[in-house]
Amino acid sequence: MTTLIGAVEDAGRPSPVTRWEQRTEWPLVILAVVFLVAYATPILDRSLSPALRSTCHAANLAIWIAFAVDYVSRLALARRWRYFWTHLHDLAMVVLPILRPLRLLRLLLLLRVLNRRAASSLHGRVVIYIGGSAVLLVGCAALAMLDAERGHSGANITSFGDALWWAMTTVTTVGYGDRYPLTTEGRGIAVALMIGGIALIGIITATFASWLIDRVRTVAEDEQAATRADLHKLSAQVAELHPTTLSTSLVELADLHRDGLLSDDEFTAAKARLLAAVG
Repeated sequence: MTTLIGAVEDAGRPSPVTRWEQRTEWPLVILAVVFLVAYATPILDRSLSPALRSTCHAANLAIWIAFAVDYVSRLALARRWRYFWTHLHDLAMVVLPILRPLRLLRLLLLLRVLNRRAASSLHGRVVIYIGGSAVLLVGCAALAMLDAERGHSGANITSFGDALWWAMTTVTTVGYGDRYPLTTEGRGIAVALMIGGIALIGIITATFASWLIDRVRTVAEDEQAATRADLHKLSAQVAELHPTTLSTSLVELADLHRDGLLSDDEFTAAKARLLAAVG
């Protein structure tokens, strides 16, 4: 009996991985923001002193170590290979940023928190998640593109303004062509931004369509509920009616059926109740 009670209590508690994520979520978010500052500062301020530039690089390395420790800790607490296969994006946040163009993948943690902390309503999730994703995607792509292109011969993206304009036209699939990458690294960033932009547009469209369908379904259910209530009321009163009024009621039922407010089965059942009431 004691074992059973203990098992029930354990079932109601969050798993060790969940407890770890709850404790480390916001510290890791703060580290991700610090990483963004440390990453952007040397790119935006070319006059930065060598000492401060080295400090930014050291901060990036320390943050990468913190993310690696977090991932290994969660993997050890899970003790299941299924966790590994279902959290490959977390592995990407740790392994891929070793490559210079992919360091901004650490900011995926911010999107994960935005998705968890969004409002419970569908509208809140769309506004917060899509808005946060778009800002991060455009801003980070602009920074990465400027870092990749500036200083190369013939480059036409040489300022943050140029990079931001390029990112805006690319993510919205406009693509004016007045600013474009020349380096291989820059073209890789462009491909990633194009895919991200298409994905964002797809998410917005699918979410709006889902919301619209839910609204239509709610209205239809309300109308059907009101119609059923009217039918029950009519059935209750029909026993006191004479045959002429019964004929009128049957005509009203036929009109409701013709207008699509009653299905075939509902119309048949309602008509049977009316006839039984006066029979």
